[in-house]
Amino acid sequence: MPRTEQTTFPSGDGQCTAWVTLPPAPGPHPAVLLIHGFGATHEMALAHYEQRFSEAGMAVVSFDYRFTGASPGEPRQLIRVRHLLTDVEAALRFTRSLPSVDPDRTALWGTSFGASHAMVVASRHPEIAGLVVNCPMIDGLNAALRLGPAQLLRLLGPVTSDLLRRAPRYVPMVGEPGEFALINSPGAKAGWYSLIPEGSAWDNRCAAAVAVDLLHYRAVRVAPRVECPFLVCVSDNETLMDPAIAVRAARRAPKGRAIHYPSDHFQVYHPPLVDQVVADQTTFLCETLRLPAGV
Repeated sequence: MPRTEQTTFPSGDGQCTAWVTLPPAPGPHPAVLLIHGFGATHEMALAHYEQRFSEAGMAVVSFDYRFTGASPGEPRQLIRVRHLLTDVEAALRFTRSLPSVDPDRTALWGTSFGASHAMVVASRHPEIAGLVVNCPMIDGLNAALRLGPAQLLRLLGPVTSDLLRRAPRYVPMVGEPGEFALINSPGAKAGWYSLIPEGSAWDNRCAAAVAVDLLHYRAVRVAPRVECPFLVCVSDNETLMDPAIAVRAARRAPKGRAIHYPSDHFQVYHPPLVDQVVADQTTFLCETLRLPAGV
């Protein structure tokens, strides 16, 4: 059985808490780095992917961003794109440095907003062997516009206050339609909470200034610079972004291809779809990382 160990790695002026899951066979193994979504933490569904990928013969590394989840850092819930990208870059260095990992066979896997970071980092590193994005959120402007002008106006005050204050001005990350929150699309709150295990102390808030980052963060534009084999898992009934954008990313990438699922943003994490999604991703990663299927 695969085994998971908790550890840390340095990032910026702090540290990230990480989990390394290794197959039982001796290494070095091909590896996949898991990059989770906006406001999410390791406890939100990542263990399933860790186990399935490692059972196929891959070393799997996952982590919590600084200031969130199990990772240290103050103030808490400080979520800015520049920090997230710094953490992903640090996680990639950490993954490739592990003695149990073959650094020439390392892939990235990003889900939801983490797909944006995975695409950006892959575009900077031609040595990356493969890239998978799951229910990708890769156009912050499109996602913001879908919230509507009234919601954006409600956020203007808190965002301005957060940018001017020395201490964070917090807003709820996710809420019901009509509630004040950074994201209040139909089904979003129920979907987020469906991933949180019972007894979790997940913190549904973030510093408001991240809204400015989201407006300018359009990872779909780097798709032509992603040189590695690139699998885009498209949720055809996506509720947080126009799914045509994910299809466009696959078409623009030199080695991109898309698989479509009859899913909204969250159904891909749950039965019955999750098993098919993970199986498709495992097949792709085994092919890309030159690992026999069924190992």
